[in-house]
Amino acid sequence: MTRFAAPIAEQIWDMKYRFKEADGTPVDLSVEDTWRRIARDIARAEAEPELWDARFYAALEDFKYLPAGRITAGAGTARSVTLFNCFVMGTIPDSMGGIFDMLKEAALTMQQGGGIGYDFSTIRPKGAGVTGVAADASGPLSFMDVWDAMCRTIMSAGSRRGAMMATMRCDHPDIEDFIGAKQDAARLRMFNMSVLVTDAFMAAVKADGSWDLHFDGKVYHTIQARDLWNRIMKATYEYAEPGVIFIDRINAANNLSYVEQIAATNPCGEQPLPPYGACLLGSINLARLVSDPFSDAAHIDEAALDTLVATAVRMMDNVVDVSKFPLEAQAQEAAAKRRIGLGVTGLADALLMKGLRYGSDAAAAQTERWLKRIARAAYLASVELAKEKGAFPLFDAEKFLASGTMRAMDEDVRAAIAEHGIRNALLTSIAPTGTISLYAGNVSSGIEPVFAYRYTRKVLQKDGTRTEEEVVDYAVQMWREMKGDAPLPDYFVNAQTLAPSEHVKMQAAAQKWVDSSISKTINCPEDISFEAFKDVYMQAYETGCKGCTTYRPNDVTGSVLSVAESTEKVPAEAPEQVRGAGGQDAEVVYMSEPLDRPQELEGSTYKLKWPDSEHAIYLTINDIVLGGHRRPFEVFVNSKNMEHFAWTVALTRMISAVFRRGGDVSFVVEELKAVFDPRGGAWVQGKYIPSILAAIGGVIERHMIATGFLEGEGMGLKTDPTAKVVGLESGTRGKACPSCGQFEMRMIEGCMTCASCGHSKCSG
Repeated sequence: MTRFAAPIAEQIWDMKYRFKEADGTPVDLSVEDTWRRIARDIARAEAEPELWDARFYAALEDFKYLPAGRITAGAGTARSVTLFNCFVMGTIPDSMGGIFDMLKEAALTMQQGGGIGYDFSTIRPKGAGVTGVAADASGPLSFMDVWDAMCRTIMSAGSRRGAMMATMRCDHPDIEDFIGAKQDAARLRMFNMSVLVTDAFMAAVKADGSWDLHFDGKVYHTIQARDLWNRIMKATYEYAEPGVIFIDRINAANNLSYVEQIAATNPCGEQPLPPYGACLLGSINLARLVSDPFSDAAHIDEAALDTLVATAVRMMDNVVDVSKFPLEAQAQEAAAKRRIGLGVTGLADALLMKGLRYGSDAAAAQTERWLKRIARAAYLASVELAKEKGAFPLFDAEKFLASGTMRAMDEDVRAAIAEHGIRNALLTSIAPTGTISLYAGNVSSGIEPVFAYRYTRKVLQKDGTRTEEEVVDYAVQMWREMKGDAPLPDYFVNAQTLAPSEHVKMQAAAQKWVDSSISKTINCPEDISFEAFKDVYMQAYETGCKGCTTYRPNDVTGSVLSVAESTEKVPAEAPEQVRGAGGQDAEVVYMSEPLDRPQELEGSTYKLKWPDSEHAIYLTINDIVLGGHRRPFEVFVNSKNMEHFAWTVALTRMISAVFRRGGDVSFVVEELKAVFDPRGGAWVQGKYIPSILAAIGGVIERHMIATGFLEGEGMGLKTDPTAKVVGLESGTRGKACPSCGQFEMRMIEGCMTCASCGHSKCSG
């Protein structure tokens, strides 16, 4: 018997979280081994490790408590990775030396797998004078380009690329350039971007007043606040960025407002953090806790929930002590405040099991009750830890209890904190849980609605055959097991059928009892008017949200796939019959194993002569034919120059391994072409090439174009023989996942995420 509720859950565990030797030999032979590994490692911080090892294992068992992916993948492995998900780096000095010191710190953090946030408001605007140098400042956007290039070269833990958040204040002189930066599709691809919006700015927008853009006491421009607001709204309406962070609200509500000022968040926005702030994440799986589902007696045992929350808080507090940190400043910050971010996943499924329609007043009220119960339990558990192990070092009872969040807390909790202190300065957050929700049996993600109740995935096997798997939402699967073929009730709604205001209502309900913030995407229909779109943000501000992230499908952002009717005979009210996530009848998700190499392959060899290099580089690219189409299968890079030997061998092995996995591999070209050599590039055939690696990327791209794999230079895939989408109306296909090749990329919790393999742009 397997503990996994669905094949995809076991596959995600094997790909993402199963501990394996460097050669791929599994160390975790079962998911029970994974739970045991995590529990044992975290329990070593206890005076009685064997006692707590067993209790921690019980919390993990059957996916009731889900530590974030970094903990699940890294705890107990002795690998040099951090177990913390979220970092905001130090304040960037307004000096060249200081800026590049910060760049080094960012690289070290991302090398260990941390997602980072930066406030670029501290860098002087473009055109400002530079003291002692006969030149003008290049501005924060130019340095963001440097950060972006660094991020592209670093692989973070779990085979995810590092992710970054960039923020800028709404009164910085370069804010308009910041707002429009990502309208260039090739720029700042590794950043999520958000504008820090102040209460004063929102008041000026409402009053249609003027707004000063200033830096270091000097006003550079004065504009109309409403014009700037419309500019922000127009950019996110058309490009899905920048997001909006209500920064004054965050600082006013912060339990630690007496010792810190926040100006940035982690990449997905759920953790506003001070300079060098760090936070770890974990989620209570509400979908696993509902008793008597789909009946009038459906409920969550609140006493059992309290116990689970208390165990989770203790586990997360221990992670502060057992985790490695990329920087000593991060370790000191974490130890001084002991921040944790306990949240939920499976909320939408739990609401369905109680017969509640996501987005309804009743569902919002139930969400608020559950989140309050979790917050109470978490704070009281932290008080018990303070009795046993001491309060966090910077605890000041009078100032802590006067903070915005604590003023709303129940009096018995406030009294307990006043008497005994509290172990953790902040305790609750709702993080992106896209991958761990798949691992837990395809439960709904975070506090998001269910995206699709059912879809079919087909997996290409080594022998060329395809196996078909049905992926079903956890609550729908439970309905089937209990009700058979009975049609789903009308309260089964999904992300596409909800009004944006219903999304906001749910976010606001949850935010009341979350002391950090929430990662949430508000899905908007493509045909929403611009005025209605702006109202979504104003509603978020007026109802107490700390930020707002929307996604409106269009030609730029990619389509959220529309619901297409299945050929099966199904009841009209049964939305689970959607065959793709959001609508498509999906073909191939990924190749379960690399294809075996045939005895013979067709290919071509190219000579690349780099200026100032004595020896040419020769590239041989061999192709495989799948479904009547050629696609790259392997690359050999050779040179007589022995200085090139190590990196050409590495490049050969890495690119060939990527090609043999299938899917959309055009990103290899993009990544190579984006590499710049700090010593300078070269002009080749009338074009400036920034590095020899970029030149190699160009050769591979030209080969792909010649074989029909790419349509043209920079134009991406023409067709993917391993991923065919059928039954779609024109214009409904979304973007392909760069990891598995399926057209399943969609905005979830503020981050483009693949529903099939869990690949995420973000590293949270």
